[in-house]
Amino acid sequence: MIKNYPDTLFEEMKLLSKFPFESQQEGIKVHKDADPSVVAAAKSLFDKGLTTKPDGGYLTASGFETVDHLNHVLVTLS
Repeated sequence: MIKNYPDTLFEEMKLLSKFPFESQQEGIKVHKDADPSVVAAAKSLFDKGLTTKPDGGYLTASGFETVDHLNHVLVTLS
């Protein structure tokens, strides 16, 4: 069965891939004037409990684990 994934999911994945993975002491900041899809992705990641702030911040423990899985997928597909 082929599943249709919303574009917002891919925006969230792209944003997650930008978080520094080497250190939990580093985060990102999404500025208010960023592309609306990126701003929405940042808020959605926060709502899902993956980041500490609606405009990025740091990864939570769940966010860090999710990024780890995402990195495995991206390496496999690259």
